[in-house]
Amino acid sequence: MPGMPPVPAMLPMPFDALPLMRPGHGASDLNSPGPPFNINREELSAQAELLEGLCNTVVADAEIERAEIVEKENFRLKIESVARAAIAEYERSQNGFHAFPPESVQLKCFGSLASGFATKASDMDLGLLSPLSRIQPDAPGSPIPRLVEKAFLDIGLGARLLTRTRVPIIKVCEKPPEKLRLLLLAEREKWERGLLEAPHEDEAQEGADAHSAEDVQPEAQAEAQAQEEVLTPEQKLQRIKQGATSSLSSYYGSVKRVLRMLGCRDVTHSTVAEFKAEDVKLLNQVCLAFVDGLADSKLRDRLLTYRSLNRYDLLSCLKLRTLLGVFTQVEGEQLALAWESRPFQEKDSARERAAESTVRAWRELQNSPDYGRDPMGYQKELQLAVEQLKKIPSIQVLLLSQAHNETATSYCSRASRLLHELVGHDSPARADAVLPTLVRHYIAGILNPSIREQVERFQQSHGVTNLRIIGRRHKSLQLALEYETCLGKRLYSDETAAKVRRYVEFLRASTAKPPAAGHHSLGVVPLPPDLAPLLSEIRLLGDPSKAAPNQPRDRYNSALEFPKSGVGVQCDINFSAHLAIQNTLLLRCYSHCDPRVRPLVLFVKHWAKVRRINSPYRGTLGSYGYALMMLHYLVNVAQPFVCPNLQQLARPPDPNLTPQQVEETVMCKGRDIQFWRDEAEIIRLARDNALTQNRESVGELLRGFFEYYAKGGSPMSTLPCRSFDWGRDVLSLRTHGGLLSKQAKGWTGAKTVVEVNSAAAPDRSPPPPPPPSAAAAASPDVQPFNTNSNVAPAAAAGEPEPEPLSQTQPQPQNAPAAVEVREIRYRYLFAIEDPFELDHNIARTVTHAGIVQIRDEFRRAWRIIKNAGRSALQGDPSQNQSGTWRHEDLLEDVVSVQEAREREQFAKLLEELHGVRFDEGDGGDGEGAAEGEGAADNGGEL
Repeated sequence: MPGMPPVPAMLPMPFDALPLMRPGHGASDLNSPGPPFNINREELSAQAELLEGLCNTVVADAEIERAEIVEKENFRLKIESVARAAIAEYERSQNGFHAFPPESVQLKCFGSLASGFATKASDMDLGLLSPLSRIQPDAPGSPIPRLVEKAFLDIGLGARLLTRTRVPIIKVCEKPPEKLRLLLLAEREKWERGLLEAPHEDEAQEGADAHSAEDVQPEAQAEAQAQEEVLTPEQKLQRIKQGATSSLSSYYGSVKRVLRMLGCRDVTHSTVAEFKAEDVKLLNQVCLAFVDGLADSKLRDRLLTYRSLNRYDLLSCLKLRTLLGVFTQVEGEQLALAWESRPFQEKDSARERAAESTVRAWRELQNSPDYGRDPMGYQKELQLAVEQLKKIPSIQVLLLSQAHNETATSYCSRASRLLHELVGHDSPARADAVLPTLVRHYIAGILNPSIREQVERFQQSHGVTNLRIIGRRHKSLQLALEYETCLGKRLYSDETAAKVRRYVEFLRASTAKPPAAGHHSLGVVPLPPDLAPLLSEIRLLGDPSKAAPNQPRDRYNSALEFPKSGVGVQCDINFSAHLAIQNTLLLRCYSHCDPRVRPLVLFVKHWAKVRRINSPYRGTLGSYGYALMMLHYLVNVAQPFVCPNLQQLARPPDPNLTPQQVEETVMCKGRDIQFWRDEAEIIRLARDNALTQNRESVGELLRGFFEYYAKGGSPMSTLPCRSFDWGRDVLSLRTHGGLLSKQAKGWTGAKTVVEVNSAAAPDRSPPPPPPPSAAAAASPDVQPFNTNSNVAPAAAAGEPEPEPLSQTQPQPQNAPAAVEVREIRYRYLFAIEDPFELDHNIARTVTHAGIVQIRDEFRRAWRIIKNAGRSALQGDPSQNQSGTWRHEDLLEDVVSVQEAREREQFAKLLEELHGVRFDEGDGGDGEGAAEGEGAADNGGEL
């Protein structure tokens, strides 16, 4: 291959001479005793057999077909020619480069299709390279991304430029639906006219009191923004007021916007180092204005009596508060005030004393003299104290309310559990004291005003104090509303819609009278026998609350999102894929090292997909990360190793290489990309079984892989090493031994960095003012509030920004590049070092919830694998030693399970509302009741 260094005739050193150092251990650790090898060989064989069978099935089903590869390659050639023509025309007409060669523009495939780890329907990742362009495609302000997007749209393709990635990416589909194509064209036209505006990060408001930005005309938005810009800082502070109907959360969001308009940010662990004296003063002023602007005067006056909100200390910059901490304090004081007005005490004297202690500790915390010494630490203390206040049942009753997007069933179940905590099973006298208050607050807390009024009328007309009956009426009216929403969105065919309308009439009809006093049939909506088929059809339609019109807006989806199927070939075009192409070459060479590598990686990718832990956009890990996890195990943990360390085996570069050859094989974008990349030699040696002495089966390797990541730093059962320590270890494929410590990498805590770039093709809202530190840095007299600093690396090209906190102003194509200022969150809960970009964490998108989900799935998999071996020893695959173990499916699809659970819960809701039972053949199990119904029954009896 041109540009490749000379290939050695033999390996740099014999493979049997390579040290078998275990990850995370020094040389001295090799002689240390390992864990006792007391695992039963039959048990191990059964576990490996299970995994081997599953892997064979997965790989056979997931194998990408040759015809699909050819189809994708033909599409790549088609759009490559379009991109070449567009870029060549621009270089000739706009830059005067009349001899520009179109063939210098390339669309190179990288990712799974090029590495050998692709599955059916894999999207195609392409990198656009144009080395002769006067302005490189990934350069700030480059017009090339928008030029290519327009060229694709002009020939009828679906094309959408994304700029929330560090460099622009174009999503392309071959056959967009007509509606999507028109939307994409309209979006492009808006950009050309400079009209694109993205919703503000705090646009989403909780409760019915807030309006989305879509309800406001652009002219009104522009006018309001212009008015805000002419206000002085003092006037902006004076405008901080909570509306009479505004929730505390939406009020807090509006105050955060004011803080940004003033050129300041809240204190976080990563921003505290940049705070100067004027920043402290401004933040404290906003914190006090937040409290002063509260609509509840009693709450405001109480808060201002506490030492932690002392005006003198805050305005004189002697102490610092975080805005989030003050918000938490307001929230907690609301709970404390509710404690003082509660009409009944806790269930017994012991719980009453514990609650009193919690409230007393809250008061003392707000008067702490050390509140300003560590603002982040004090904020954490407040948050923990508020969580304790929220657990007091008598307070929960007074603040009971249905959360936004919470179902009526869930709300009723929550109230029923609360009733049980306050009353129990055997206290009728106490129930008489608690139930009326609970029912009153339950009704007052119903989210929808119309439903709330109807339930209140029902309660008054029938004199009901039974929580189960009230909840049943709430559920029937909520269900009717959800169906009406679906009807309004024309979700059903005309024939089905007519049946749904008829059913809604029954849901809203008067309920049956109780045949005897206290009987619980009140609230049931009976259907005549001749309408029984209608109910069966309604059940088969599914729960309308799960339908799209009744679901909250998904922040990751939009009307411009491409469908998963039915649009032909899809691909992503990256404009800075140089290192991504090198990563792909590295993975492809690893795939050649041993025939077991490919099925192992494909199995783990499939497992992560069906268990729904493979989405960086939703806080988990992408497929590339799982491939590196498997390669780390095969290179560094399996004994003997399955694959050699290709980066460790790189030969010194040839001093006679041309600059282009150096860029392709030695240093790319300033990164060391050397590894043993002779694919032909690797394939030959692998075919001769000369690369490894490991003879474990695929099933045995999978068993070890799941044990390694499931046991969290504990000794392994079949290898003399410890398992992966999620809290301390960094996976480092390039490193001898495969592990570094987070401490050594400086990856010990989340960091927020501010990136200032010129946007190539922005499509977002106006940028905020520069961070306060930027202005402060110009003044040598201003000292930082804290001298600690956190420096985070830049994001990898083409990866999603999970938390873009600020955005850019759209510009027409020929306008000067806009300045982009944005904060990006880097997390190190899970750490995988990129093989070449050593300051980049592949797992930086993994959130706290994501790491919990990923680790839980590894533990689940390991539990299933162990149980498979134990049950095999007992001769019964369906039982454990106690005879009660139920077989679990390692590859059970999370979505399928969730859908089945939702169908079951919906059937039980219909059973409750109409007093009927569905047998198993009709889709219900005929037993039990809807979620929380047992608790509701207990409350009803009281």
